[in-house]
Amino acid sequence: MRKEDLYKHIQFGELGLIVMDNCDTIGKCVNDHLLEMRRTNFEDEHILPESYIIKKEEVRFSNGEGKIFLEESVRGKDIYIITDIGNYAVSYTMYGFENRKSPDDHIQDIKRVLSAMAGKARRITLMMPLLYASRQHSRKGRESLDCAMALQELEKLGVNDILTFDAHDPTIQNAVPLISFENLYPTLDIVKRFITDEKELFKDPSKMLLISPDTGAMDRAVYYSGVLGFDIGLFYKRRDHSRVVKGKNPIVQHEYIGKDVKDCNILIVDDMIASGESVFDIALELKKRQAGKIFVATTYALFTEGIEKFNSFYEQGLINRLYTTNLSYVPEAARQAPWFAEVDMSEFMARIINRLNFDQSISDLIDTKKSINDLLKFAKSFK
Repeated sequence: MRKEDLYKHIQFGELGLIVMDNCDTIGKCVNDHLLEMRRTNFEDEHILPESYIIKKEEVRFSNGEGKIFLEESVRGKDIYIITDIGNYAVSYTMYGFENRKSPDDHIQDIKRVLSAMAGKARRITLMMPLLYASRQHSRKGRESLDCAMALQELEKLGVNDILTFDAHDPTIQNAVPLISFENLYPTLDIVKRFITDEKELFKDPSKMLLISPDTGAMDRAVYYSGVLGFDIGLFYKRRDHSRVVKGKNPIVQHEYIGKDVKDCNILIVDDMIASGESVFDIALELKKRQAGKIFVATTYALFTEGIEKFNSFYEQGLINRLYTTNLSYVPEAARQAPWFAEVDMSEFMARIINRLNFDQSISDLIDTKKSINDLLKFAKSFK
């Protein structure tokens, strides 16, 4: 924030971060970035606290019940709760057994935090990058609407604003039309890392092709194509709707629509990788068509069935690199793999929180086209 803007905007309230145990690492990085930003902009550093993180304790009883204890007052503060509901590495003991926390456990801990604050905060913003139950956002037959129910419950418990990243279906915000719901995208940071690491690819953009793995990811692919200037190809998933395997209809065949991929370097873009089966199938199909290097860019890499197959595909030369963010938990084995490239989003999260705390617009942080165009001009200078 520029110093001259400090005279136009004042803090909505004293800033406070509540960092859940499931995102301790990125939460501390966000706090460090906020402190650095404000040291740069405030002439008197003595008015800054040592940390914006509010101390708390997440307690579990031996029968599995839990509670949250806040060790500091939140009265009158502008509170930002940061949580990662996808972190399965957090565990607790129940009747002598070690249980890993599920998204349901994490969402319950958020409710406990809201209950512990007891309405004393001036404003409560929930930063939940991986939106809870985001894939259960619409009803097809007799099934639950978990995401909508959770959002409405959070609203009733006092949440004023919800910040998420790359929601599976952004129209889920219609479930809570009376509170602010911001769906942010990590596109700029992913593109920045991709351009930095793969400079050689931009010497001949005509040899680059953007691939959407299914029709649901087309909007994202069109956006990437618009800012990068790459042609688009689409794989259509033909499913067997007569069967359900592991909660979904199995894919029978991938049908390709688009430009010939022969000798083209490929960038596959999607919001989420779960088991990775779709990416594996598409990589095989592309290699059958004599494609060049294959890269994958995704907001969330969940690795629900481990990373062994990713290692195998990398060793066979079927996948060159996977670009993903640290917005949700990634196991250490994946982070150390040669095919893995992490995109750090902590500074972007800190900039968003800093702006909102001073009631400033975040429009320019959301619309990243100009920044990406500047990056592309820089990339063309590699020729």
